Amino acid sequence: MESVSRPSPKLGGDVNGQHGRERCGHFQMPLHYPKYTRADYETMPEWKLDRLLAEYGLPATGDVEQKRKFAMGAFLWPN
Repeated sequence: MESVSRPSPKLGGDVNGQHGRERCGHFQMPLHYPKYTRADYETMPEWKLDRLLAEYGLPATGDVEQKRKFAMGAFLWPN
């Protein structure tokens, strides 16, 4: 298996003979895993589900029930 790499765009200009730092991307993993219970997800308002999913870079598509189901599948550990 081969890895594919491509040059990253640089940020900033030439400062003291050095080019700017390389761009790292747009996703940043949140520091804490969400600690909501199943009951929390079942009563969570849609705007809060949207915000939670967006914070983890997950899609927030569908109706509120689909979002709840997706969030519970992504964040709740099976017993």
